[in-house]
Amino acid sequence: MAELAGLVQRLEVAVGRLESMSGGGGGVSGPAAGSGAVSAYVEAYDALISGPVAQYTALSQKIGGDVQKHAEMMKQAFSCQRQLLVTASRSQKPSESALAPLLAPVSKVIQEVQAFREKNRSSPLFNHLSAVSESVPALGWVAMAPKPGPFVKDMQDAAMFYTNRVLKDYKEKDKMHVDWVNAYVSIWTELQAYIKQHHTTGLSWSKTGPVASASGGAPAPPPPGPPPPMDFGEKSSAGDSGAVSRNALFASLNKGADITKGLKHVSDDKKTHKNPALKSQTGPLPSGPKPFASRPTAAASPARTLPPVLELDGKKWKVENQEGAQGLVISDTELKQVVYAFKCNNSTLQVKGKINSIIVDNCKKMGLVFDDVVGIIEVINCRDVKIQVMGKVPTISINKTDGCHVYLSKDSLACEIISAKSSEMNVLVPNKDGEYTEIPVPEQFKTIWDGSKLVTTATEIAG
Repeated sequence: MAELAGLVQRLEVAVGRLESMSGGGGGVSGPAAGSGAVSAYVEAYDALISGPVAQYTALSQKIGGDVQKHAEMMKQAFSCQRQLLVTASRSQKPSESALAPLLAPVSKVIQEVQAFREKNRSSPLFNHLSAVSESVPALGWVAMAPKPGPFVKDMQDAAMFYTNRVLKDYKEKDKMHVDWVNAYVSIWTELQAYIKQHHTTGLSWSKTGPVASASGGAPAPPPPGPPPPMDFGEKSSAGDSGAVSRNALFASLNKGADITKGLKHVSDDKKTHKNPALKSQTGPLPSGPKPFASRPTAAASPARTLPPVLELDGKKWKVENQEGAQGLVISDTELKQVVYAFKCNNSTLQVKGKINSIIVDNCKKMGLVFDDVVGIIEVINCRDVKIQVMGKVPTISINKTDGCHVYLSKDSLACEIISAKSSEMNVLVPNKDGEYTEIPVPEQFKTIWDGSKLVTTATEIAG
């Protein structure tokens, strides 16, 4: 407790320094603007920092290691957000384009917190890091009008999977980790209460004072005016001759039918098609330009080959541009992760464990084997793909695909298969002897009007 009290005291000193530094930077909508006074909602945020945030930081220091490093980043994130709140309490809301630089410091720390988790996936405290990494986007509530509170709640729920793991692992081993979970969760609970009281529909900006800017300097200069009008006056000799030529042309056109009176009559003896002897005298006619002659074109650039990708990006496993890759395996999976396979040809992919969803997009001759999916399997814009379910899946969607074989397991026979704009689809159902029975998915339908509505049924046209 003494260590915690000391930490709170240091935080209070830091808050006092921040207040004194920002005191001279603009008008507070209240008295004592020059003395470093802050608005009521900044003081309430200070209470959040000195309360649950400080308790979480102190416990993280006791646990040490990666958890302590993570907590230092979170401490910086709350400090950056406090500075934004001070700015909002003393400034009017800027435009959307000017708001982005103000949000940048908090956004940068959020990315650092998440990147730290990804770099330390082998950490023995990975569940602690994941709980923080999954929920830290809640600090983006300042840009989530008109419902910032529910947004924080969603992010808090995202961390529950990992906080429950920590509780399960340490409930009987070390009570400090249980206290750590309770302190961390209380941060987001208290933040929701804080938002409900002070920023119900979004970050509250001052009604007076200057418009907020990231630089704090003079407002940006106005955009340049329109370009000067083009001058069509005849200022050069070329312009003079051009104007005269145009005037002569318009004068000739205004003559109407009389325009042909100035043409000379050509007698028959001077026409080459009536006097062939003229052709031998004049020689061959010069060849003019060919109106439809093909123009030389640049050689078509070869298709650019992108490098193959198999990596985890946040919650998404990316499997892209694989050519002839047999035996691709994704084994380190989590429930909230998704798999996205894109432009994979002549390749096979196995996904182990239970995940949220799988998308197979623009693939040819692709084989996919997976254990369990709690959401949906989507096959889009593919040709000749095969999908095998080893465990369970509630829904399989096939869209704009030619050639798709779906091998079901005994546990997945109740799944729904939804298809649209697709052909050559077959579902293979397991028998008692372990063999499969292949059943085609209907592609032809008959629709009739029954007097009150359209009724569509699958049909087969006899050849």
